[in-house]
Amino acid sequence: MKEVAQKQNLLDLDREGLECFFADTLGEKRYRAHQVMKWIHHRHVTDFVEMTDLGKLLRAKLEEHAEVRVPLVQLDKPSEDGTHKWLLGMDGKNAIETVYIPDKGRGTLCVSSQVGCALNCTFCSTATQGFNRNLSAAEIIGQVWVAARHLGNVPHKQRKLTNVVMMGMGEPLMNFDNVVRAMSVMRDDLGYGLANKRVTVSTAGVVPMIDRLAVESDVSLAVSLHAPNDELRSQLVPLNKKYPIEELMDACVRYALRKKGTSVTFEYTLMKGVNDQPQQARELVRLLRAFDNAVQMKDAAKVNLIPFNPFPGTRFERPDEVAIRAFQKQLNDAGMIAPVRRTRGDDIDAACGQLKGQVADRTRRQAEFNKTLESRGGRGTGDNEEGTVHAAA
Repeated sequence: MKEVAQKQNLLDLDREGLECFFADTLGEKRYRAHQVMKWIHHRHVTDFVEMTDLGKLLRAKLEEHAEVRVPLVQLDKPSEDGTHKWLLGMDGKNAIETVYIPDKGRGTLCVSSQVGCALNCTFCSTATQGFNRNLSAAEIIGQVWVAARHLGNVPHKQRKLTNVVMMGMGEPLMNFDNVVRAMSVMRDDLGYGLANKRVTVSTAGVVPMIDRLAVESDVSLAVSLHAPNDELRSQLVPLNKKYPIEELMDACVRYALRKKGTSVTFEYTLMKGVNDQPQQARELVRLLRAFDNAVQMKDAAKVNLIPFNPFPGTRFERPDEVAIRAFQKQLNDAGMIAPVRRTRGDDIDAACGQLKGQVADRTRRQAEFNKTLESRGGRGTGDNEEGTVHAAA
């Protein structure tokens, strides 16, 4: 049996990785990995002692060489409309957000892939917080574990969690290996049993990784487009300077052709006076019609229209309802599928990055307050209602 320097977090392994761990590290039969996957992801058990269909000797080996370390819930915030948001601690300094959005007949979990984001999209709340690091596969699938436990989710039965979208904090394709491994667990019957089409990767347009994703994983693709021409898109999404729209659309065509019969979703955040004008709607129609023609499939391109969700310090504004519906009508009249995404969770800062920013700001202000007190001979406190994040799990 191999020696291991530190305990292996089993959340970091997909089925194949877990089988190898049991065979190569523990000297056990590979099928034991299947039993443990069910305990972790179906029953949400993290203590090996409670895995009662494993022998005492195997449980002792697991105690010595492995652990199931899940993210720490720092803040648990439900909304009046059923949306639910968690702030999850990743280590001593970092936290990320996960949001659950229920809707008619479906429940979607928005999962983060990085602590912060390095792409610096000008209209994004997360971008204002900078980039710290990639999340591990354990930290990504751990978000699903937390939500599924909260929802009482049981695979293969009537479930509250039906979809996962990699649309939270970060650019998923800049953390490719960990995201793909975590998505494997999401889709595995021994994990969360989600259909391939119900797991979606959203990218700002990392062209080489779109091509790699087409080969290595069978999931849905969403592209954060937000503008129909290079001049405007480069202002909103700086990555466009490296991978302009023509290259991005070519990659999307290759993806759709490889996944025959699969559509690609293009996300378009509507910002007042920036990208919501009739001319831009016409440009968008031309761009996506060309995509449909290249794929040779009607409705190969779908558009999600997302009214901008303001956050403190932004210069962008949400268009009024008349402008939003006028833009949508132009797309619909051209035969395009273009639903307007409803704003959810306003009362819990459900836009990506808002909750973490709010908590970070409060923590910073509390630290400054404590420092001021100490300089005056007083004593700081960590228990002020504005400066402390209380664990809720």
